Amino acid sequence: MMMTAKTDDILLDVQGLRKYFPITKGIFRRTVGHVKAVENVSFQVRRGETLGVVGESGCGKTTMGLSIMHLIQPTDGQIHLNVDGEWQEVNARTIGNLRDKMQIVFQDPFSSLDPRMRIRDIVAEPLQAHGMRNRKERYERVESLLEAVGLGSHLMNRFPHEFSGGQRQRIGIARALSLNPSLVVCDEPVSALDVSVQAQVLNLLDDLQSEFGLTYLFVAHDLSVVQHISDRVAVMYLGKIVEMGEVEQLFGHPKHPYTEALLSAIPDPDPDILGEEIILQGDVPNPADPPPGCHFHPRCRYAQERCRQEIPELVDVEGGHFVACHYAQDLDLTGVNTRETA
Repeated sequence: MMMTAKTDDILLDVQGLRKYFPITKGIFRRTVGHVKAVENVSFQVRRGETLGVVGESGCGKTTMGLSIMHLIQPTDGQIHLNVDGEWQEVNARTIGNLRDKMQIVFQDPFSSLDPRMRIRDIVAEPLQAHGMRNRKERYERVESLLEAVGLGSHLMNRFPHEFSGGQRQRIGIARALSLNPSLVVCDEPVSALDVSVQAQVLNLLDDLQSEFGLTYLFVAHDLSVVQHISDRVAVMYLGKIVEMGEVEQLFGHPKHPYTEALLSAIPDPDPDILGEEIILQGDVPNPADPPPGCHFHPRCRYAQERCRQEIPELVDVEGGHFVACHYAQDLDLTGVNTRETA
């Protein structure tokens, strides 16, 4: 487990986070096993930064974000949030009082908005729930939020079906910002949008971060998007973080074979750039029955006998560059900035 001190510049501290889903069988729904969606995940998020979380579908990145928000109950682990210089534990008992400090932008801008509510009421609902009883004040706050996300206040009386996907996501962002949170979990906020709209929303998130002093936990599967918006990146595989570091470190000099494979799949717009795409053999293992040792070893072209027997620890190998690989220091892996040009 990665253990580091909780300093003033740290906003979120997660240690040993686990989320298991029971597998039941028979008419009595007897538990016969567990799907280990998130397994012993530890990390910290600095105040004002964007930590990107990437990995294949099913790696546990969205489950991790929902567990941190307690939208699903974690199985184990400790989550602490820095609130005005005091560390507060985030759990089922305290989360109600911390909702104004932690908000989420959901992946699907279509299903995350109530189709029966007007936009003004969707954005104002968190304000009312947290004690702002004056309707005039609530709607004034809604007007300013809609202006901040690039939507005119004249649109606040419309319903969600009258907006495009990108506009709906802007509404979701406005709702998340209504309570002035410190931390915003962005659960693949642009994956359901057209490419041109993705760029607009990403630039909006960047501008809002500067304007409101936000900290993002940005979950995505598109590494190009993560490279654009993130300060640091955590790579997940089968419920675990296998590599984490600054964007330049991780993209330019990956230390884990899984990260190298992901980076090799990023298309390059320059046809003169020659890069070998690494095709991972086989499928992602069953999270209910993960392989022994390093979970990635059945698909790793560098795997050795030790990898099949020992679980690698996530350790700092290079000034804040954390890797869970027995041979991280020995391998010479290829990043996106080190490919040869023709």
